[in-house]
Amino acid sequence: MASLKDQLSGLVYSTEKGQLCPGCGEAVDACVCDELSDQQRLDSLDGVVRIRRETSGRKGKGVTTISGIPLPEKELKVLAKKLKKTCGTGGALKEGIVEIQGDHREKLKAVLEKEGFTVKLAGG
Repeated sequence: MASLKDQLSGLVYSTEKGQLCPGCGEAVDACVCDELSDQQRLDSLDGVVRIRRETSGRKGKGVTTISGIPLPEKELKVLAKKLKKTCGTGGALKEGIVEIQGDHREKLKAVLEKEGFTVKLAGG
């Protein structure tokens, strides 16, 4: 763990660049942290899309989670919107994982296979 002096000694503002990103040290307008994290997420995937039903931490309400989709963030948002519209329910996109309200595993599997992805039903 870094000492307190090391944690507080980073440059925060520059008269040349303005506000600086704490992650990459570039100007906030030219920050590349999001692109780097998205690229790291894509590199760690194995090419198999996993669909599972989860209820933990949701007060018993079931959601269908889809993980491992090998698409950049912008395309993933478009796909999530299409999947939510297909199921006729709400959902969310959190850290590369698409959450769809309710149990729609079979319907989502058919749609994703039609899109050309390799799909596995994971979990119970």
